[in-house]
Amino acid sequence: MKKYGLIGYPLSHSFSKKYFSEKFLRESITEVSYELYPIADISELPGLLAEYPALVGLNVTIPYKEKVIPYLSDLSPVVEAIGACNCIKISEGKLVGYNTDVIGFEKSLKKKLKPHHTKALILGTGGSSKAVQYVLNKLGISFIKISRSNTAETITYEEIDEALLSSHALIVNTSPLGMFPNIEDCPAIPYQFLNASHYLFDLVYNPTKTKFLALGEKMGAVIENGSDMLVDQAEASWEIWNEI
Repeated sequence: MKKYGLIGYPLSHSFSKKYFSEKFLRESITEVSYELYPIADISELPGLLAEYPALVGLNVTIPYKEKVIPYLSDLSPVVEAIGACNCIKISEGKLVGYNTDVIGFEKSLKKKLKPHHTKALILGTGGSSKAVQYVLNKLGISFIKISRSNTAETITYEEIDEALLSSHALIVNTSPLGMFPNIEDCPAIPYQFLNASHYLFDLVYNPTKTKFLALGEKMGAVIENGSDMLVDQAEASWEIWNEI
């Protein structure tokens, strides 16, 4: 039996196991399983692979999308470019890293993207943020990265004001703020300055409408959560694992 799974920590509310289990039933895919493999440290990965030699594919989630790279035998051009991996194909002992977040985010983002969405604010600077940056660069959308601390490449949430929001109509939350069970959390931006020209995209999918999205919608903004992105990246992972 071929085994697939997800590594990350914690994995108490994972989308992936439910999605793939239902996919296997729906499409009558047999002799396969998809399991959760919560590891408290990325250094546990070699031991996990030794324990489960039938593993042929892994998804990677928080907090290991960047930390997993030293354990990979080879990188796709996208992973090489952005330094983040969320999909691993395992073959003959070799681990090849891919990034299907890029595929999922681009496909989902485009559904509601308008010509005036030419500048963006990216909230968060982790592995998912790197996938978002890659897609926005590809689409010719300039962006500013927002972090809790000021660096040469970022500004802080406190620096977001009415003028910045008026010129940056696309706002993408790549942080886990607002994810279940912490549903009252949200990025600290001045929501009162949002309007119908804004497009708020949240990579969080549980709950389906985070506080970030709800506050934006209240001001008339177009909103989108991470659900479709997750489906698209999961299907892209499946294609990669099953390429001949």
